[in-house]
Amino acid sequence: MRLTTVVWNFGACLLIPCFLSAQTGSTPATGPAEDDVRQEIRQVEAILPKLPDRGAGLFLLAHDYAHIGDFQKALSLLRECLSLEEGFDPEGDPAFDPLRSNPEFRSLIERVHRRYPIVHRAQVAFTIAEKDLIPEGLAADQGHGSLFMGSLNLRKIVKIAKSGDVSDFVKAGQYNLRPICGLKVDASDNSLWANTCPDDGTGAELVHFDSAGKLVEHFPPPSSGQHLFNDLVLRGVQEIYLTDSLANKTYRFDRKSHSFAEATLCRAVYYPNGIALSDDGNVLYVADAFGIVQLDLRNNSSHELVPGPANTVSGADGLYWYRNSLIAIQNSLGSSRVAQFHLSPDGIKVTTTTVVEYRSALVTLPTTGAILGSKFYFMSNTQVDNFKAERIVDPSKLEPIQISVVEIEN
Repeated sequence: MRLTTVVWNFGACLLIPCFLSAQTGSTPATGPAEDDVRQEIRQVEAILPKLPDRGAGLFLLAHDYAHIGDFQKALSLLRECLSLEEGFDPEGDPAFDPLRSNPEFRSLIERVHRRYPIVHRAQVAFTIAEKDLIPEGLAADQGHGSLFMGSLNLRKIVKIAKSGDVSDFVKAGQYNLRPICGLKVDASDNSLWANTCPDDGTGAELVHFDSAGKLVEHFPPPSSGQHLFNDLVLRGVQEIYLTDSLANKTYRFDRKSHSFAEATLCRAVYYPNGIALSDDGNVLYVADAFGIVQLDLRNNSSHELVPGPANTVSGADGLYWYRNSLIAIQNSLGSSRVAQFHLSPDGIKVTTTTVVEYRSALVTLPTTGAILGSKFYFMSNTQVDNFKAERIVDPSKLEPIQISVVEIEN
């Protein structure tokens, strides 16, 4: 899902995660915006000792202090965060622009880049000429080899054939939908499920289209309050699991009874985003700002995914299962990257991490992707940084959308 400023519930606390806007440009906050940031700083500092990944909390705080203009504090936090060598890279975060001439900041960046050099393995597979889509979800039809891509701005879904031909699967304005986020194809009938993700938290739905793009059913959230249905996975023909980023919940949706039930995880999740399901349908992975939680659906036991030393699994915008590994698009590290986390047999520990794409032109602002066979397709330049309050900020900066592809490591 796109990066945005949202509210997290942390017990009785409210967190406004400005780091989620890290790549959308930042200027020192003033007035009420500064109050929100300072509130977040207080809350994150209070919970920092309890976070599963201290590096993720330190980077968030560094961004927030830079956002309010306290660059010395930001630099101190960056120093501590980057000493963990987990992969955080402040070079790609505009909040740190005023520090770029600082010798220590430059030294920190150089150290990160020595540890994590440029990785460029992907290539452009498709170019979509329609510049104003502001795409988000991407789904694969394994049977036909086609892709489906949702649009935040035009609120429609396009289909991309193997040949690269692009057509509207659901036209703009056809069903009065809100912005489109996660998408998944149901292989049993070639229908398509999607989430809608309104910025204001009003009108989110789980929607279902038949194989011709006709809306056949739609389901609102199970409770009042703000909701942003983000990504989803299908578990057979009976269940759907989806993340609700504003309610900070993961739901199980029963396709027969049309009922939602909250999944019980080992800890509270904060801005849950990417979600993945093992091929056998037994193990669910839920990504949030601070890590990834594993849920064994056979017995409802839940565990924190252990990233291992000098590694972070935090901030996975898109998350995908592939042969006992997880493919993640990480957008909260300062500079975006695509990474593959190889897992232990029990799936609760990362054994090795392969950086798939990093600091190349093909990860200017990726969000989600899809697996077709042994290839991973991902949107390279979603331009969500040019989309605020569900409007394009500067149409003159729009570019054709690139979908890139890379062979997945076995």
